[in-house]
Amino acid sequence: MNNIFNPLHMEEILKRIDKLSPESKAQWGKMAVAQMLAHCSAFQDIAMGNSFPKRGWLGIMVGRFAKPIFYNDKPVPHNMSTIPTILITDEKEFKTEKEILKQKIITFQKNGPEKCTTHPHAFFGKFTSEQWGKGIYKHLDHHLRQFGV
Repeated sequence: MNNIFNPLHMEEILKRIDKLSPESKAQWGKMAVAQMLAHCSAFQDIAMGNSFPKRGWLGIMVGRFAKPIFYNDKPVPHNMSTIPTILITDEKEFKTEKEILKQKIITFQKNGPEKCTTHPHAFFGKFTSEQWGKGIYKHLDHHLRQFGV
């Protein structure tokens, strides 16, 4: 399983982000490309411990059973629901969002597993740093495939 803490996997993700353009179209879902970049950036903030969405009752009840979806080898299902606080619906500027996301990925990777948040994910609950590394890669891969890169 790929892991964003592996420098080669991080570089692959960054190269794929660079293949995006403001004209990139989603193959599924409702987000425009700049909104997707902002969404991924907001998700990075959670993993980095800069944002702390509250756990909802559904996550508390079933999140731990669904938790492997985040870090196993199977692709994330299309149109899976997301944490409401990182659902991006307003217009975003592509170039700005692209650079912000790339810098957050680089910082996350550079900080290493030791700096991952220990705060529970809003739906799945607590993750180890290895699970965060795999899950971040998987989340980014999912959205980059959504936009054909």
